[in-house]
Amino acid sequence: GLDQNKRSDAGAIGVMQVLPQTAQEMRVGDVHKLEPNIHAGVKYLRQLADHYFDAPEIDAFNRTLFAFAAYNAGPTRIAQLCVEAKRAGLNPDLWFNNVERTVAKRVGNETVQYVANIYKYYIAYSLVERHAYERNQVRGTLLP
Repeated sequence: GLDQNKRSDAGAIGVMQVLPQTAQEMRVGDVHKLEPNIHAGVKYLRQLADHYFDAPEIDAFNRTLFAFAAYNAGPTRIAQLCVEAKRAGLNPDLWFNNVERTVAKRVGNETVQYVANIYKYYIAYSLVERHAYERNQVRGTLLP
């Protein structure tokens, strides 16, 4: 869950499970505190997307999915697996049903499940937001 006191076996800290070395590189302050921890994680995700998955062939959606995968399994590993996916006849610029298959085969399901879970929450929150917007639109037309 969202436990700022959580520590992984690898030493990752807090809600965003940021490694101390990564946190130091992000220069956001004490990641043992919630706000700098989230800032470090988000800043690192942005760096992953911009540095490792910035090819024009990769759309913004897939760039984000690759960044999540890299956050979990390491950017060099995911970049290498994109190359391997291409050699296997898969599209190296698409995560779902392409690079994720290579990742599952070579790394295991943890990273695939990690990305899928984030995507499921994104869909759920998007639906809630859309429903709230539509409900407010209807209320606006019904009320004087």
